[in-house]
Amino acid sequence: MITPRNILRHELIGLEVLVIGASNPALHGLSGRIIDETRNTLVIRGDRGTKRVQKAGTRFRFTLPDGVLVEIDGSALVMAPEKRTNAIQKTRGK
Repeated sequence: MITPRNILRHELIGLEVLVIGASNPALHGLSGRIIDETRNTLVIRGDRGTKRVQKAGTRFRFTLPDGVLVEIDGSALVMAPEKRTNAIQKTRGK
């Protein structure tokens, strides 16, 4: 289960997200569902179409499945997504 405490190590694809701050002002207010993730970017599909957003320099507000809102500086997410997933698997295996 994804929580504010484990979101940095959790799969982000499928979560609703809102860009609340960005070095590129055109991205501010962009919202939608995360459909893909790379080490440095999130791909968000929303009303403005599909956009690739740099993690570094961007502040995100994620909506967790239980409705909890979590704000995260994208620099904390700059990591290959599979590394976060592996961290969860190792934690559960102990």
